[in-house]
Amino acid sequence: MASESASAPIPAWWVRAISRLPMRALHVLSRGFAFMALKVFPYRPRVIDENLALAFPELDPAAREHIKGDYYRGYGDVMIEIIKSATLDGAELDRRMELVGLEAVQATLEGGTPALLLAAHQCNWEWILLAISRRLGHPFDVAYKPLKNPWADREMLALRSRFGARLIPADKLTRDVLARRRVPRLIALVADQEPVESDRRYWTRFLNRESAFFMGAEVLVRRLGYPSFFCAIERTGRGRYRVRFESLSHADENFSEGEFTERYARRVERQIREAPADWPWSHKRWRLQAPSASV
Repeated sequence: MASESASAPIPAWWVRAISRLPMRALHVLSRGFAFMALKVFPYRPRVIDENLALAFPELDPAAREHIKGDYYRGYGDVMIEIIKSATLDGAELDRRMELVGLEAVQATLEGGTPALLLAAHQCNWEWILLAISRRLGHPFDVAYKPLKNPWADREMLALRSRFGARLIPADKLTRDVLARRRVPRLIALVADQEPVESDRRYWTRFLNRESAFFMGAEVLVRRLGYPSFFCAIERTGRGRYRVRFESLSHADENFSEGEFTERYARRVERQIREAPADWPWSHKRWRLQAPSASV
């Protein structure tokens, strides 16, 4: 298991101070934040309501309101758990993050073959990064989108690199992969965001709407023949998660254009429908207009 990286940047003192509170106390705080966001100073309620109504037209308003409440509570927990990442003990992280099927990923890397890992913004995706960093036993490179606020970007880099993960800006990922194409390592992408700044997009029906997806992972799979895995996550309790590593594609598998991205989109959608409250409905995921809609 990887120990905490000595070269990783250190989070701000106040982040570390808050993170030293017991998890139970932090979860009490998160419930307060969730109540404020839901009842007192509503956080993007129209965005959430519209997204849920379009994604789940078969549900009545009461059922969608229930998902909305669970979303605020779950998202509040995730935000406070991310702060806890600053000082979370590795052994406690292991207890809270159950990793199922990691051996298949490790066997691929031990055989000298690099692999891709695709995930979505489901549950606590930040702890997935930390748990894999700690237990993989091989180089772990993660694509990320730098935050516009320099301070916030620096703090997130400090949290994400605690156990040795190497963070690569998303716009530099392809160049990095091609330069080190034969280095056995796991390359992770969380690819369910909208590719606003990318000209290359794949359009598909996703949660009952025409949706654009990044094609970066598909480019790497088709060009380099890397095997890929999907990182599925489910909440098993407050601050506890189960992560399953599923084969998404085999080495040198032939794909037509868009086929791999479609496979990923369908797997993400299934995960969301299985636990809808654990996906970030407050994000403006559908800002782009599908080409057919502009004709």
